[in-house]
Amino acid sequence: MPDPIIAIIGRPNVGKSSLFNRILGRRHAIVSEVAGTTRDRLMAEADWEGRRFILVDTGGLESNPEGSIEEKVQEQTEMAVADADVILLLTDVNEGVTASDQMAVERLRRSDKPVVLVVNKVDNDIRELASIEFHRLGMTDTLTVSAYHNFGIHDLMERVVSLLPDADQAEGDGQHATRTKTNELKLAIVGRTNVGKSLLLNTILGQERSIVSEVAGTTRDALDTPFIYRGHSIILIDTAGIRRPGRVQRGIEKYSVIRAVGAVSRSDITILVTDASEIATAHDAHIAGLAWDMCRGLIVVVNKWDLMDEEGRYAREQAANIVRERLHFMPYVPICFTSALRGYGIEELLRTALNLQRERTRMVPQGKLQFVLADALADHAPPTVKGRGRKGRKRLNINRLRQVDVNPPTFLFTVDDPELVHFSYQRYLENRLRKTFNFDHTHLRLLFKKR
Repeated sequence: MPDPIIAIIGRPNVGKSSLFNRILGRRHAIVSEVAGTTRDRLMAEADWEGRRFILVDTGGLESNPEGSIEEKVQEQTEMAVADADVILLLTDVNEGVTASDQMAVERLRRSDKPVVLVVNKVDNDIRELASIEFHRLGMTDTLTVSAYHNFGIHDLMERVVSLLPDADQAEGDGQHATRTKTNELKLAIVGRTNVGKSLLLNTILGQERSIVSEVAGTTRDALDTPFIYRGHSIILIDTAGIRRPGRVQRGIEKYSVIRAVGAVSRSDITILVTDASEIATAHDAHIAGLAWDMCRGLIVVVNKWDLMDEEGRYAREQAANIVRERLHFMPYVPICFTSALRGYGIEELLRTALNLQRERTRMVPQGKLQFVLADALADHAPPTVKGRGRKGRKRLNINRLRQVDVNPPTFLFTVDDPELVHFSYQRYLENRLRKTFNFDHTHLRLLFKKR
């Protein structure tokens, strides 16, 4: 099951970024006294006492000169509700209950999502007494914290973690039902704005499932569409285009990015659509990094190939080299060339996705793994590394290797001291596994655990 999503929403300058940083345990979001500092969506994988999740910091619920407060609050709260598993509605004890707080609570109360009302900046007895005012909002879960001083954070996270869905809950939850089906391949179509993602989805399905427009950013929701391809059940997830950091506008578009990241999280394979006239930009590499961080499969699609003057093999090789150079951290990624407008390359793309999924779900016999480990150690012994807190240098001892999971293939090395694992030797072991067992295009996860 993919990591659940926790979204922090609230008015500007109530301390959302401070709470985001406090939960992460590091300074990740920009914290400022200026309202509205968070202009793009900040997301990070987090862990609280062994429970993993994706934490999302959002811009403030605020009025807009072109629209009423009520309309803007409703739009943003609805988008936050759409894909988050737990929502933290943050308020400020110093400002008391505001009209925006009341409207947000009304919208969230009608949802079926767990919501925790968090009263921030409660760091003394006087403010603790003042926080009683927020109970009149009628929220079942209301907790007081001071994100800046780290007061009440442990109690808050204990409550939040208890509300996160587990695998059993997801089975019976209509929204997350597709996450737990092992016989369905989930493909998330992501990329920058206006590179042809929705048209690609429509071409694959052979019908107008998504709105196709020349206006960048038409798709706001993550649309799930099931279909059958050569006997295989596949779910296509179309997403909003992800803009460069700093260009994500306030309002609905911010929450579109949340849904795009959520789509990558619940997918098996991410299809990164790029424009043939602007191949593998720095922002494409950023989006690919999201899939890499989440250990999802990745296929790079060079779309609009019909617009290129040269369509020969040499031109393809040049384009592929550009992609691999700019996505140097994923040199194994498969590359497909398509024209969503003309239906070119669609069959190749779907076959590549099925082959990649077969590779990602392959189990290697235990006996073969032990032989590979012995040969790898004989050919290249681990280097000596200075151990932490020890004098002199030590050499890593690897006692056992076994595969513990698939999608992606995950290999557990039992060692005497994980701190002695040098990144270069880890890369050597990964390359050995790739070459021996033909893991040509998938991410491999290597874990090192003390004996």
